[in-house]
Formats: sequence, C-alpha cells, structure tokens
Amino acid sequence: MTVIKRRNLLTIAASVTVLSATPRYGLGQSNVNLNTYRESGPFLLPSLPYAPNALASTIDAETMSLHHDKHHATYVKNLNDAARIAPQIAEHTIDHVLANLEHVPESIRMIVRNNLGGHANHSMFWEIMGPGGGSAQGEVLAAIVRDFGDIDNMKADFNAAGARLFGSGWVFVTVTREGRLAIETQPNQDTPLMSGKRVLLGNDMWEHSYYLRYRNRRADYLKAWWDVVNWKKVGERYKKAKDGTLAI
Repeated sequence: MTVIKRRNLLTIAASVTVLSATPRYGLGQSNVNLNTYRESGPFLLPSLPYAPNALASTIDAETMSLHHDKHHATYVKNLNDAARIAPQIAEHTIDHVLANLEHVPESIRMIVRNNLGGHANHSMFWEIMGPGGGSAQGEVLAAIVRDFGDIDNMKADFNAAGARLFGSGWVFVTVTREGRLAIETQPNQDTPLMSGKRVLLGNDMWEHSYYLRYRNRRADYLKAWWDVVNWKKVGERYKKAKDGTLAI
C-alpha cells in the first residue's frame, strides 16, 4: 500500500479532528441521509438483501432499520470522508487494507480501523442472515462436525463466547484455506481480517443489535439469532474461503 506523502500530513492533521468528532456507535446514532452520499465516494452501503421486517421473528424491523440505515451508513460516510484525505484506503481491497493498517497514516489509522472494520463486519452480517434460515448441509456441515463434534456444540461454544465478551464487539467463526473452523471474539469493530483470517459467519454483540427487543438479555439474543442464519449463504462462503475468493 502506498504511504501518503509528507506534504499531505498537515492536511490530514487538520481534517482528523472533524472525523474524530463524528458520532460513533451508541444507540443514539446521528441521522444520515443515505441519498446524499451513497454515491459520493468509493465506499458504498450495501442494500439489505431482504425487507427490514423479514427477520421479525428474531430481530424487529426497527432494530434492522436503525442498524443498517444509521449505524452501518455512518461507517460508510466516515470512510468516504477519510478517503478524501487518504485516497489510498480505497485503492486496495477491504481485507488488504485491514490486514495492513500499519501503512495507513497514523493520524487516521484508528478511524479507518473502526469504520472499515465496521463496514466489513456488517456487510458480512447482512449477507449471512435471511428469512427461513435453513440448515447446515454438505461441506460446511462436515467441517462443523469435524471441528466441533456437531452443530449443537458449535452453537453452544459460539453463544458462550459471545456472552462472555465484555462490552461491545463481535463473535466469529473463522475459516482457513484448508477449511478448518474456529471461534474467536473481537472487541469494538475489530475483525479477524486484520490478522489475515477469513470469516465464515459472525454475530454483532453491540447493544444496538438487540437491545430494543432483548434489553440486557444477550444470551437470549444469541440463542434466537441462529433461527435467521442463512445456511445456504454460509455454505457459499465456506466454498469461497477454500477457493481463496472470500474477501470479507
């Protein structure tokens, strides 16, 4: 990744204060007009692949709308603001930038880490959910049985890891090029992509993901969430990970 030239550092330093002041990740997210910036930069907010109320048995429509249209939208807006300061963050793939954060100018490194991590995590999150859910089959089911004993063991370990996570963050199932699976948690909007790993699936442990319905009952949310996991998409991600084509 190209490192920004010295003469641009003053511009970065002057602009970083504005970016840092942008409202972050609490329930009271600032309003963002999606139409004003959806096409105003290299980073785009992906559309939900289903209606906001499609997962209402587990995640209510208001939570889905706030989560996607406000929280994720803010990460994308912040990235487009950052790209005007350091265009090189959009010149490589998301996974490459996250795995090479040391090459991002230090003055905006945490902004890129938080918002690009949030963008990657949420883009994956919308993809691996869907109405109807289904069940694990084929290669991904065989991998789950091999690495966890059975799918119930995997869910139990995943839920326990998510429940133990202090504060806000994510719980993931990672997958290697050889198809091996493991569970890990990350704080804030960090992602296994930062260490060169790939994500099979993951669940958002920030309170904005579940608080309107579940309040402080994170364990109940974790248990119910499996009902809306789209196992067809998870199976596709597993194959892409083995092929080396899974980017986020």
